[in-house]
Amino acid sequence: MFVNRQQELTLLEDEYINSDFRFTVMYGRRRVGKTTLLKEYISSKPYIYFLVTLEALPTVIERFQNLVADFLEDEFLREIELKSFEQIFSYLAKQKLSKKVVVVIDEFQYLGKLDKSIPSQFQYIVDEILKSKNIHLVLCGSIISMMYEQTLSYSSPLYGRRTSSIKLDALNFEYLSAFFPRKNEIELIELYAILYGVPKYLELFKASDNIFEAIEKNILDKNAFLYEEPRFILQNEVNEPMTYFTILETIANGEHKLGNIAGKLNKNVQNITSFISKLIELEVVYKEVPITEKLPNKSKKGLYFIKDNFFRFWFSYVLPYKSQLELGNTNYAMVKIKENFSGFVAKVYEDLSVEYVLKNYPLLKAGRWWSKDEEIDVVGVGEAFILVGECKYSNKKVGVDILQELERKSKKIELKLPVKHYLLFSKSGFTKDLLEVENDREDVVLVDKFFT
Repeated sequence: MFVNRQQELTLLEDEYINSDFRFTVMYGRRRVGKTTLLKEYISSKPYIYFLVTLEALPTVIERFQNLVADFLEDEFLREIELKSFEQIFSYLAKQKLSKKVVVVIDEFQYLGKLDKSIPSQFQYIVDEILKSKNIHLVLCGSIISMMYEQTLSYSSPLYGRRTSSIKLDALNFEYLSAFFPRKNEIELIELYAILYGVPKYLELFKASDNIFEAIEKNILDKNAFLYEEPRFILQNEVNEPMTYFTILETIANGEHKLGNIAGKLNKNVQNITSFISKLIELEVVYKEVPITEKLPNKSKKGLYFIKDNFFRFWFSYVLPYKSQLELGNTNYAMVKIKENFSGFVAKVYEDLSVEYVLKNYPLLKAGRWWSKDEEIDVVGVGEAFILVGECKYSNKKVGVDILQELERKSKKIELKLPVKHYLLFSKSGFTKDLLEVENDREDVVLVDKFFT
């Protein structure tokens, strides 16, 4: 399915209508929808789409040559022997092109793996061969670290030559309804908590109405498509994958302080800092500090969380029970999932609540706040006010006591700004008493749906 991506598609279309040669770098993790976006973009245009595979380089070059020959309907090109991408692009550049041609090289990073001189070769292709031609070159890849090294980093020969770049992320929660039009918002939140906004994962779950059956079939079964997915992704991105796996499992199990994470690995903090930094660079992990911190980068109150919901689920419920899952026994993992499913989803519910206030209020920033002994799920900071929020993802209605507790905790926030709104987010609604309070007070807002 092609869902959303309008901003990225508009950028690509703007590149196409530009009369000059254009060069786009697109990258993002596997399954996030890069190829689907590119196919939507090129669907009504003359194009050459080439998917790089890990074969011998002469074989890869020959396949590309044949594709270009097919596009040009040129039997002479098919018969002559060309030994490099430079030669093939030179041949293409000499043709009279009535319309701009899009040339997509997908999984470009594998070319650099086959031949380290590839970025330099493409520097020459961009600078000398294609610079005044009616062509839009798109280099796309899914191994983020390799794409960055080969195309975007300062040390890359291609640095500064792109006319645009797209980092394609997972879809936002609001677009999940396009995949599941008959599901209610709570069902969508549960799916998002497991699958994040990765289109390929979402499509796998479309065939099942029962989320636990879908988990067992598509994730826990040792032959399932998603059973080893995080392992495949990380092994392509990092060295020493087992250290990264242990760090992620430790975070998934509830350790968020750097010192505690290091302690679980029997290492000093200094020994895991580079691993944490790499996971942040890959956007698998993020560091969170209290939203009121004036210098977030220097704050010593930082906590570490798994950003990718599917990674968080996998390191919580697949990796720890691998020995049983390898035997085909999914029962134990399913029991653990069902025991704490609401608790697992609650963290994502809090994240969505922060996104909600950012979209609906004029705020400078929003996030969580905590001190040594207190925590508030949502704090939004405006120019002259703050708002505070409490999230309850449970089957119990939220009552006046939760509001009173929120009011008490809000007085401990260090910022000297008045509280303009008290927001209460609830999966299961609110008591009659609290609904009456909302009617009487303009500063109390009750939210049981993110989208109405």
